[in-house]
Amino acid sequence: MASGTSRDVLGRGLGVLGRAIREQPRIFAVAVSGSVLFGAMVVASAFVVGRVVGDVVVPAIERGSVGVSALAIAATALFGLSVLRVVGIFGRRLGAGYMQYRLQADYRRRVTRRYLDLPLSWHHRNATGTLLSNANSDVEAAWQPIAPLPFAVGTLVMLVGAVSSLFFTDWALALVGLAVFPALFALNVAYSRRMAPRQARAQRLRAEVSGIAHESFDGALVVKTMGRESQETARFADRTGQLRDALISVGRLRGIFDPMLETLPSLGTLAVLVVGAYRLRQGAIDVAELVSVAFLFTVLAFPVRAIGWVLAELPRSVAGWDRVSRVLDATGEMPYGEQRLAPTAAPASLTFTDVGFAYEPAEAHLPGAQVLGEVSFTVEPGRTVALVGPTGSGKSTIASLAVRLVDPLAGAVRIDGVDVRQLTADSLAANAALVAQVPFIFDDTIRANVSLDRPGIDDEVVWSALRLAEADGFVAALPDGLDTMVGERGTSLSGGQRQRLTLARALAGRPRLLVLDDATSAVDPRVEAAILAGLRSSATGGPGASILVVAYRRATIALADEVIYLEQGRVLARGTHSTLLATVPGYADLVTAYEQAEVDHESTAHDYDEVAPLPSGLEVDR
Repeated sequence: MASGTSRDVLGRGLGVLGRAIREQPRIFAVAVSGSVLFGAMVVASAFVVGRVVGDVVVPAIERGSVGVSALAIAATALFGLSVLRVVGIFGRRLGAGYMQYRLQADYRRRVTRRYLDLPLSWHHRNATGTLLSNANSDVEAAWQPIAPLPFAVGTLVMLVGAVSSLFFTDWALALVGLAVFPALFALNVAYSRRMAPRQARAQRLRAEVSGIAHESFDGALVVKTMGRESQETARFADRTGQLRDALISVGRLRGIFDPMLETLPSLGTLAVLVVGAYRLRQGAIDVAELVSVAFLFTVLAFPVRAIGWVLAELPRSVAGWDRVSRVLDATGEMPYGEQRLAPTAAPASLTFTDVGFAYEPAEAHLPGAQVLGEVSFTVEPGRTVALVGPTGSGKSTIASLAVRLVDPLAGAVRIDGVDVRQLTADSLAANAALVAQVPFIFDDTIRANVSLDRPGIDDEVVWSALRLAEADGFVAALPDGLDTMVGERGTSLSGGQRQRLTLARALAGRPRLLVLDDATSAVDPRVEAAILAGLRSSATGGPGASILVVAYRRATIALADEVIYLEQGRVLARGTHSTLLATVPGYADLVTAYEQAEVDHESTAHDYDEVAPLPSGLEVDR
């Protein structure tokens, strides 16, 4: 079984190297050419050194004088060979390094591009730390053998030349070489066989350590407020301890095999000297040939190790490639269509027709969770529609469907009568925008966070969007205004400021359809009312946006032209806020509960400029 595993790792590892060569054939050819030149010069150096000893040094010792011309010729030959070896080393290392780093950069881009293509349901099933490891350490591990690969290929040329030279020189010395070189390869194969499971486990633990670290840092607020610092530290220490032990196991195995790999060529050199001295006494070879063969064994000791380096890195390369290819081969992306909406500044219409949706299960054998069933409604151009319903009724799912973060399993979602699945990515992004409940702020300036380097969004547009989002006041008060750095995830801003900044980001793109998923939950009610009034005025007083808003506060709901009341993923009722209050008991009870929770929350708040989100259970919704 182990042998089969070893052959499998070797075969798959060579397959990864073959892929690298096919993708970068010219660079690989340059690197191998340099390695072959180096190898040829090493073999040539062995014979030149042998001739120098036999034809220059020994006669000089016998005569007691050195011939200047012979010495000059010998020095010139050795210098020329050294220069060519340097050229070979330069070409080999430059080509190998360029090839390795180019592959790593290319596959990091491919993995990241694939992340962006895959749907949110796929991301929900994969930890962020694991995804970071895929794009970083796994890609690096997959192409790690590229660095010694050209050297190893050149070494093969050296070995063929060396063995041929041995047979050309003397059959007895050739037999010594035939005994040593296979032994080196066998030792390297045994090394790779035992290293494979150790490297695979270490690579997996690297991803787990990255995942725990990311989770702990990302959840620092929860960890600190819940007093879980020591537990998180212990959890991280346990996994890093496992990674440490795995890497020590790798190092221990290297510590055992490295001396053996170093010793074999030395034993080969010793055997050559013993056998060579006997053959010299018999007159089968001369001093120059003995020196050449001994020198050849000495200089080949290091290049032969290059093959061992490649074999040693193959297990880790296979482990890294498996994890990278899992991302590249993942399915489920949502292909975009080729239609574009007509260019206009008028508000768009949004239509849901018998839409059904179920989230994919965390495990493939489990059934998906049904979220929506036969949902139908229309947001007319320029109107504001509020989605209201208890937790789990599907409000946020509808918001995601409206901007095509997910696709329905049944029915259709249309903007201006066109199925969103038929739109190009650019057309959809230009016409519809989502502002999520949890704002995401980049570690950059206010200007960069609002504009996102989109064409046509200059400072005037940024300030206009900030004013509409009621964010211009606090931005103007910042020391550097639009140039203020806000820190990672906007740590220098309050929750309400972050929400207003993400709202301004959406408005800066002048969307014709604006979807707000409880996007003002952390904003003071009076500020929220001003924002919604501004959006409503913009949408109804000319060019603006149609608005679909997931709402909880009575003031927000009351501003809507129409309210859609959801229960268990279905539209239970629709109408104006006052009509539903009077005719739908469930709606009246829910809105009353929201209002009471808001009153209770505000009574305990000390900062009326920025109010925290409503208590859990009234704000979190799928």
